[in-house]
Amino acid sequence: MKKLYKICYFIALTLLFSNCNKETKIPTTIVEHDFVWRGLNLYYLWQSEVPDLGDERFANQGQLNSFLQGFSSPEEVFENLLNKPLDRFSWIVDDYIALENAFQGNTLSNGMEFKLFYEDGSTTNAYAVVTSVAPNSDADIKGVLRGMVFKAVDGSEITDSNYKSLLFGTSSSYTIQLADFNAGNPILNGNTISLTAFQLQENPVAIVKTFDEGSNKIGYLLYNQFAGSYDGELNAAFGTFKANGVTDLIVDLRYNGGGSVRTATYLGSMIATKSNETVFSQQVWNEKKMENGKASDFLNYFTDNIRNTDENGTVIFEEPINSLNLSSVYFIVTNDSASASELVINALRAYIDVTLVGAETVGKQVGSITVYDSHNYTKNGINLNPNHTYAMQPIVLEIKNSKGENAPGGYVPDIDFPEDFGQQSGDINLGVLGEKSDPLLNETINQITNSAKRVGNRRTAIKKEEITNSKLQKPFANEMYVEFKK
Repeated sequence: MKKLYKICYFIALTLLFSNCNKETKIPTTIVEHDFVWRGLNLYYLWQSEVPDLGDERFANQGQLNSFLQGFSSPEEVFENLLNKPLDRFSWIVDDYIALENAFQGNTLSNGMEFKLFYEDGSTTNAYAVVTSVAPNSDADIKGVLRGMVFKAVDGSEITDSNYKSLLFGTSSSYTIQLADFNAGNPILNGNTISLTAFQLQENPVAIVKTFDEGSNKIGYLLYNQFAGSYDGELNAAFGTFKANGVTDLIVDLRYNGGGSVRTATYLGSMIATKSNETVFSQQVWNEKKMENGKASDFLNYFTDNIRNTDENGTVIFEEPINSLNLSSVYFIVTNDSASASELVINALRAYIDVTLVGAETVGKQVGSITVYDSHNYTKNGINLNPNHTYAMQPIVLEIKNSKGENAPGGYVPDIDFPEDFGQQSGDINLGVLGEKSDPLLNETINQITNSAKRVGNRRTAIKKEEITNSKLQKPFANEMYVEFKK
């Protein structure tokens, strides 16, 4: 019946629109608009809940044309077809090459990541705290360090109304004016650093270390993005852990906004050894896709092998997974941990003991695909439109663990221990990532070696009001995506 329904549906759709196209062409001014409507009509998770995306909303191409001509841009069409406010994560780009690069960690960047906060007692004045610096980036070369504070850019003090133009505008260069923290009311200290963005390929497998703590050999991985092009490096890290005889594992996802579901499945399989028939996670798509697909299309399984292919299906990387076969794992998380990071946490909770240290996660249990303007909406589809580079990243699925569970509100840490941006002593104490001077890492190690575990709140922190952070300003922030389902 599903196969028959699928045939009938596409015949009907073809007859309705394709035949009409012989009589009513799509004006060249709205070709991109038409692409947006069709892609969302087929794949959008909430398609049935958006009246203007209904299968019977337009009787023919002419009526659809008239509707689309009421919008000034593809972006406007896209935004008006989203299921707001429920959908917080769908987006569209006019340059899919940049999008593809970003998914693999290749972006135009100076290498400095930071958070923006309001000055104490102010609702307008702001300052920034550097959270990390990419190795070999311009920021790294210029001496920018984690924990540095700056409150002015190109001579203008930062406010909640100008930070976008100062820090996230079109210019690839700017100069930051450093400041002394002064208990949340920073004072300029006369030091400046000029930074320039270059094309940066950042390895998300940032730190791999083993700590010998008595009878515990604790593996530590700082992992910043689920990027499939670095699956080999991720697997190599677990090979190192196996060679070192690791007994306990800390995976640091504090700045990991997500990425590939396939890579998330690989990471879960590296942590816990399960059969290839064991469900890692399950996907829920819109009604049309669920009715037309096989049950196995919507299940992700643990695996003992990495096998990555290119867009043409050619195998580009394959090797056995280095699995630690652990019965427990510790994750460091913050309010920057999202999507695929939360997926790994949720999926493993169904099988092993998972402990979270840090702050509550974002709560993004939905994922997307990249939709291109071709006959089957893939990049290698026939008749890929050569006249534009628009692509959509709409939410197309909700993802759950093998028990059908997820947490749209985010995951609450077992050990509430947020990063210290001046909450404790009136001074910033971030330490060095990968070293025990980092309070979050040190606390997690203590949780492993100390018999008094899971004690709940460990800090009486006064929450600093964060305006935004540099990662959230990137279009692919908190993204979780899957291999395309035609």
